Amino acid sequence: MKETINSQGFFEHLKELRARILKSFLGIFICFVPLIYFSNPIYIFVSKPLQVFLPESSTMIATEVASPFLTPIKLTFFVSLLISIPYILYQAWGFISPGMYRHEKIFAYGILFSSVILFYLGIIFTYYVVFPLMFGFFTSTAPEGISIMTDIGSYLDFILIMFLAFSFSFEVPIFIVLLTWAGITTPENLSSNRPYIIIGCFILGMLLTPPDVISQSLLALPTWILFEVGILLSKLIQKKKKLNL
Repeated sequence: MKETINSQGFFEHLKELRARILKSFLGIFICFVPLIYFSNPIYIFVSKPLQVFLPESSTMIATEVASPFLTPIKLTFFVSLLISIPYILYQAWGFISPGMYRHEKIFAYGILFSSVILFYLGIIFTYYVVFPLMFGFFTSTAPEGISIMTDIGSYLDFILIMFLAFSFSFEVPIFIVLLTWAGITTPENLSSNRPYIIIGCFILGMLLTPPDVISQSLLALPTWILFEVGILLSKLIQKKKKLNL
């Protein structure tokens, strides 16, 4: 009898999970359909950081037959996914929150909200700070007589990698808070390993960005700063835990 009840509960959870996933896909689809009409303006907006540095005789090009149509559509899908992130997280929250205690819900809600804000801040930082400095440097170092004509598909692949790299690097404080909250490490232990963390930040910048000092530093330095923010937040959470005890 107990096995039957447990199996029924398991299948009910699977049904709810499936429903949440379908709702998430539906949310992305609802965002995607109306944005298709604006796919070209969206691509023009995203390509501005490069186009402002192109010489007057240079333009972006399409080297494949279908890329003038497919590349903006691909970007529009990622924009739709980006817009839908709060709704997707809401569906995830609706699935996991019933099994959590009240204090766990408060902590998890703060983590989810903060992670979304930091993710969007990473994208904004990449577009308005990193791209102008990066593309300005790249275009200024082109050899004389070389025309800069970037393929629109290659540009999209490049900026998506940059967006993801910087957005996830902005999640460092959340990662540190979770590690200390779970008892895997302590703020004091992280502080004592600061030199290794700094070196790791620059190695990460070297691996995830183009091989130039500007791009690597633009990823490494904010990651280091956010690491320090994570340590500070972890200390505050630990103090609050001790007071509650």
